[in-house]
Amino acid sequence: MTRAVPGAAGVDAGPRRSGSGWPPVAFGVGLLALWELVVRLAGVPEFLLPAPSAIAEQVGAQFSVILPTTAVTGGNALVGLVAGFVLGVALALLAAGARVVGELVTPVVLAASAVPIVALAPVFTTMFGSTTEIPRRLVVTVVVTVPVFVATARGLRQVRPVHDELMTALAATPWQHARFVRLPGAVPHIMTGLRLAAPAAVIASIVAEYFGGPQNGLGSRITSAAANTAYARAWAFVAASIALGLLFHFAGLLVERLVTRSRTT
Repeated sequence: MTRAVPGAAGVDAGPRRSGSGWPPVAFGVGLLALWELVVRLAGVPEFLLPAPSAIAEQVGAQFSVILPTTAVTGGNALVGLVAGFVLGVALALLAAGARVVGELVTPVVLAASAVPIVALAPVFTTMFGSTTEIPRRLVVTVVVTVPVFVATARGLRQVRPVHDELMTALAATPWQHARFVRLPGAVPHIMTGLRLAAPAAVIASIVAEYFGGPQNGLGSRITSAAANTAYARAWAFVAASIALGLLFHFAGLLVERLVTRSRTT
């Protein structure tokens, strides 16, 4: 009979965990090097695909412009993400609390997921004007609401029968049932919906900027640079968009891990 050495698993897991990030980094560096090599050797025209070195040069040259435009797009994405998250959770709670409400709300939310952003953005711009950020934030809100609602509704349905019987025996109100049983049990699903919706909020915010409104965001800068045949500059703003999407993705992942970890400790 062998005895486990205390801390041995933790000692072994540390190096593996610390070194788990290098493969994607190495792959990304190799992909950029291959990209640069192919563009240089094959003479690929800049309007088709600029070299990474040219894009990096434009990132440095346009950095003072990239920062405020990224802040505008990120601010719209954040406002829409918060509003869509609250709305998605609230609608899921209403749908779970009353069957009639659920039959009314669920088809509407699922239908909203089928409406393309290219249709929503011009409509909201016409409704609220082209000098405000409200249309873009509304587009993000609609996009975020759907995955949060679906994930929350799935979590609210996964309640153990014994808990339902206990709340019924205690004559709990629907709100008490949701507050003390359904909602705590659905937290992991809610956090999953948030993690999925976070990068989608950035995509929706950027795409909404293609259809009018103030010319102060990443999407507007991309179209403007491409229209002026400044392709490397356009790709510099694309790179900023990628960085913003990754920031939102990791922020959502961090919130999910913090919430789920606090529930298990």
